[in-house]
Amino acid sequence: MWIVLAFGCLPLLYYLCALETAWRFFRQRPPADDRGFVPPISVLKPVRGLDRHAFENFASFCGQDYPTYEILFAVADEDDPAIAVIHRLMDRFPRQAIRLVVGVPELGPSSKVNKLCRLVREARFDLLVVSDSDISVPPGYLRAVAAPFRDPQVGAVTCLYRGASDGRLVSDLEAIGISTDFAAGVLVARRLEGVSFALGATMATTRARLAEIGGFEALVECCADDYELGHRIATRGHRVALADCIVSTECNAGNLGDLVRHEFRWAVTLRHSRPFGYAGRMLVGQAFPWSLVAAAVARPPWMAGAFVSAYLVLRLTLAWVVGLRGLGDRTVRRRWWLVPMYDAIHILVLLAACCSSRIEWRGRVYELHRGKLAAIRTSTRDPDRTTRYLRT
Repeated sequence: MWIVLAFGCLPLLYYLCALETAWRFFRQRPPADDRGFVPPISVLKPVRGLDRHAFENFASFCGQDYPTYEILFAVADEDDPAIAVIHRLMDRFPRQAIRLVVGVPELGPSSKVNKLCRLVREARFDLLVVSDSDISVPPGYLRAVAAPFRDPQVGAVTCLYRGASDGRLVSDLEAIGISTDFAAGVLVARRLEGVSFALGATMATTRARLAEIGGFEALVECCADDYELGHRIATRGHRVALADCIVSTECNAGNLGDLVRHEFRWAVTLRHSRPFGYAGRMLVGQAFPWSLVAAAVARPPWMAGAFVSAYLVLRLTLAWVVGLRGLGDRTVRRRWWLVPMYDAIHILVLLAACCSSRIEWRGRVYELHRGKLAAIRTSTRDPDRTTRYLRT
């Protein structure tokens, strides 16, 4: 019994560590003095299909408080519905430098990285900022991302993000997971080992640092290109910095199955890209199952109640500090009671991910092996391998 209770205490200690780390991080972040450091930026946006607020997300990059930058989009298929939205964006922001490439060479199984390889070759500027297609950013985003590069030791920059829910229960669950669990894990990792990875919400680096790791061409088979980009730059002795900026990502799971598939894809990818991080989340990062097991074996009864109460108090406090106070996610304020429900779903997904190496992403099914992707089923449409520009 005492061994079980000891293991049950480890996640509670993790929550305490995460609480102190998050409180210190969000309290002590100094404002960036970046007004005199504004290198020109190429924003690279690989796109496939449409997200719920695609136009609004894209438009947030067009209203940046930044003197010189361009936005480059790439799609693989000339029938992609995103093309019409990007045309509309060009009409709405005629003074913004926007280019669209249709058709990219297939260098590997990752459609996203294939597009990035092409976009880098077409980009005009040295500082490259990549973000997923469903990301929305505030007006000061590019200044916040560029600021850390004032330090020559910085080789890459990434940033925290919160979930933007469409108001449905399952979407709220997804947003709460991102803002209260995932973000807390990023901050703890930063404290324990430094930031040695990047997040898909923002991957910023320079041409020189990208060339050192072999360019995006070296990542076309990776299941976690964002992690690999930051990790490979960090292992070459450069620092990966967290930008003083919070962005938002779409959370629009239509039903519980969509949510589980999304969480499952993330869990399988984590297991293959960071196996020790995955094991840590299973054993230490999730107090929900351990509190139940400890409560079942604890004697006397008051000890069982103490474990469950400690989990609820610490977990909800962490959700409040990270999700609401730190990231400004209003979903946490509205539906904080969903936090234990998310934890229950998440631990089941983590357990299921131990037994599978297959994921699905935007209509494509992949098999993962030692962190590498192998497409086993794709769309019946073949991408147009020719390249043409719809606007320059």
